[in-house]
Amino acid sequence: MEIGIVGLPNVGKSTIFNILTKSKAVVADYPFSTIEPNIGIVPVSDERLDLLHNVYKPKKDTPTYATIKFFDIAGLVKGASRGEGLGNQFLSHIKQVDAIAHIVRVFKDENVSHVTGKVNPLSDIEIVNTELILSDMETLNKHLEKIEKFVKQKDKDSEKKYQVLLKVKDALERGKLINELTLPDDEFDKIKDFNFLTAKPILYVFNVGEDDVLEFESKNKNLIEYINKIKSQYVIISAKIESDLMDLSHEEREQYIKESGINCLGFDNFIKKSYELLNLITFFTVNENECRAWPISRGTTAIEAAGKIHSDMERGFIKAEVMSFEDFKKYGSENAVREAGKLRQEGKNYIVKDGDILYIKFNVTT
Repeated sequence: MEIGIVGLPNVGKSTIFNILTKSKAVVADYPFSTIEPNIGIVPVSDERLDLLHNVYKPKKDTPTYATIKFFDIAGLVKGASRGEGLGNQFLSHIKQVDAIAHIVRVFKDENVSHVTGKVNPLSDIEIVNTELILSDMETLNKHLEKIEKFVKQKDKDSEKKYQVLLKVKDALERGKLINELTLPDDEFDKIKDFNFLTAKPILYVFNVGEDDVLEFESKNKNLIEYINKIKSQYVIISAKIESDLMDLSHEEREQYIKESGINCLGFDNFIKKSYELLNLITFFTVNENECRAWPISRGTTAIEAAGKIHSDMERGFIKAEVMSFEDFKKYGSENAVREAGKLRQEGKNYIVKDGDILYIKFNVTT
C-alpha cells in the first residue's frame, strides 16, 4: 500500500520523509528540490507484535512489522493543473498512490521562504485541493464524453456509471472533494477505474513550530473546523523537533521529553493514521522461526489472508485456527487459550478481524 506525501513547496515534505524513513532525501529552502519522487518503506510499530515476540521468542531476533510505502512527491503550486511548476508530472505521481498525506505548513521561519509570500495554512490547503479538483474535472469531462456515446446506445452499465459521474461532476463544480461524497459502495466501485485524485483518502499533517505543539488546536480552531467540515482527519507533528531528536541518544531524547512536556508521538500517530487511512487491519502469524504482522484490507476472508502469506496456502486451504490477540493477552499462552476453549476453527469465508492470530491448515498435491 502506497501513500503520497504532497503539499506546497517548502512545507517540510522532504524533512518529514527523511524522519519517517530514516533516509537522506535532499532538503532545501527553495521550490522543487524534489523532482522525481523519493521512496521509502516504513514499519508500522505494533505493541501486540512485540508482546507475541517476547512470549514466543522465535529464532529471528526481531519481529516483522507491517509496512507502508511512502512517496515524497514534488511540491505543487497554484496552476499545476494547467502545467505550472512541475504540473502534470506532479499530478501523475499522485495518481499512482492509494492515499494522500497532505503536509500543511504552520511553522514560521524567516530562513525558509513560503511560495505565496506568507504562511496561511487554510489558504495553502485550498490551493492544493483546488488543483486536485481541477485535475479531476479534466479527467471527468474526458470520460463523460466517451460514456455519453454508450448511453445513447442504451448500454445499461454505462447509464449507471454516467449517473454516478454526474454526481461527481456536481460535487467538483461546487468545490467539493469526491471523498466528501457519501456514495454507496456499488456506486463508488463504478468510478474506481478513473483514478480520481480527490477520491483518494487524505490525511492532513500539520507541521508546526517548536512552540506550538502543545497549543496547536486552541490556536488554530479554524483549521480544525475545516478538517471536520470535509470529514477528514489530521495529525500534528513538529518536523523541526523530530529532526533535532534524530541525532540524540535514547536517554537524551527521554530527558528532552521530560523537560519540554512534549510527548513526541506525532510521527507514531502519523504512521498509525496512515495505516488506518488505507483501511488496513493486521493479523499475526507466530511460529518458532518468526513472529510477523500482515496488513490486509478490512473485510478480507481467511482464504485470502492465507494467500497473503503464500499462494500455496490459498490454493490448498483447509481451515484456519484462530485466536484473538486479546484472548492471548488475557490467558498468557496459546495452550491456555486452547484450554479455555477460545481457539476457533474457521472456514475459508471467515472474515479476519484486526488482531487475529492465524494458523493456516493447508494441503497442496502436486
